[in-house]
This record gives sequence, structure tokens and C-alpha cells, in this order.
Amino acid sequence: MLEGELSDPRIAPAYVTDVVLAPGGKSARIFVAVHGSEAEEESTLEGLMTARAYIRSQLRDRMGVRHVPELTFAIDRSERMTGRMEELLERTRKRDRKREEKAASASKATGPQP
Repeated sequence: MLEGELSDPRIAPAYVTDVVLAPGGKSARIFVAVHGSEAEEESTLEGLMTARAYIRSQLRDRMGVRHVPELTFAIDRSERMTGRMEELLERTRKRDRKREEKAASASKATGPQP
């Protein structure tokens, strides 16, 4: 529904990563990952919040239920954060390897100590 049926140009390519239903089922928070910049994330969030009534009516029709929870949307940045953490860890690993190589070459250069 996010990519094919909502014609709002503010909505960038995105997908739902998680749905958290509140106890009692009266509201739900939908986490969405957006392919794009932070500005595109914000405009997508605005577009989704504007389309809430339409999305709820489509869910009601498709699921055949009487009550659909109130929807709120939030940007899921976990993948971006995971990617950044991996990048930082790789830099640390490279730095550690260079230190080990430097230490190993320094010990070979000085030779065995009596």
C-alpha cells in the first residue's frame, strides 16, 4: 500500500518494519524505514500522517473488521544505525590490525633480546 496506492508525492519509497499495538488495541504505532535522506524521511512521515484516514479505511475493508486502531507513524532508523555501527567497528578493526602489524615488525627489527 505504501508504494503503490498512496499517490502523495511526499511519500518516498518506504516499507513497514514493525507495528506495535497498544494494549486494548485502540492505537498502533507503525515503524517505517525510508530509502532516502532525512528530508525525505520527514516528508514521508508528513504524507503518511495526512493519509491516515485513507489507510485506516483500506485496512478496515481489507481485513473485514469493525474497528481499526488509530494509527501513528514513526521513522525506523535502526538499519541506518546498524550500518553506521558496522562502519565504525570496521575502522577499529583496521586500526587494531595496523597496530599489531607495526608491533610485530618492530619486534622483528630489534631481534631477540638476550
